[in-house]
Amino acid sequence: MMHSIPFRIYYEDTDAGGVVYHARYLALAERARTEAIRSLGRPVAALIDEFGLAFVVRRAGIDYRRPLRLDDVVTVVTRLTELSPASCRLAQDFLRDGTPCATLDVHLACVRVADGRPARFPPSWRDLLNGLAD
Repeated sequence: MMHSIPFRIYYEDTDAGGVVYHARYLALAERARTEAIRSLGRPVAALIDEFGLAFVVRRAGIDYRRPLRLDDVVTVVTRLTELSPASCRLAQDFLRDGTPCATLDVHLACVRVADGRPARFPPSWRDLLNGLAD
């Protein structure tokens, strides 16, 4: 099930021209991913607290189609596109009034907090992440 969440664009999100600064898409996407996981019943901090594991961004790419501007309301739709034992890939669409404005393709890896080494997702977290599949 995909997850969607709206965000309003504030001054802090924009550049001098009133357009959303390119790096802010990454921050909004991070918030949307965090809330997507929370909507499935677990906060991301539980992965750290219970297993000593964390998500890290391994790769992120953004395709910008239309600018977002000050005071726009953008809905970020998050869905799982791939899941492997120690990583996952998510697509995040930024929509204004249903119109695609940007798409983020993000690869997340699971690592041990203690040493940053790759680790497998616990089975319960694999099941949880599958809840974001199309």
